[in-house]
Amino acid sequence: MNVVFEAELWEWDARRTETWTFVSLPADASEDIREITAGPRRGFGAVRVRVKIGGTAWRTSIFPDSARGAYVLPVKRAVRQAEGLEIGDTCAVSVELVDF
Repeated sequence: MNVVFEAELWEWDARRTETWTFVSLPADASEDIREITAGPRRGFGAVRVRVKIGGTAWRTSIFPDSARGAYVLPVKRAVRQAEGLEIGDTCAVSVELVDF
């Protein structure tokens, strides 16, 4: 399954000393992913994916976020710097599930 979408970068303060940046997958795609990956999952319900934003591609995991009702994708600092992205920017994202 491959999901292509545009999303805004948002910040989640996990701890007082660390911040994390994410994009949220669309609700309908998140529902499809929940159905496809039903059953036991890795820690926090993680699903392994290949991601591409702009010219940067990497492997990571997406995580379900009950507050948003969608899966969320962490976007590390190196990717944001390589693509010139800041919190609040909208970017085109491609997410491909790799093992489910």
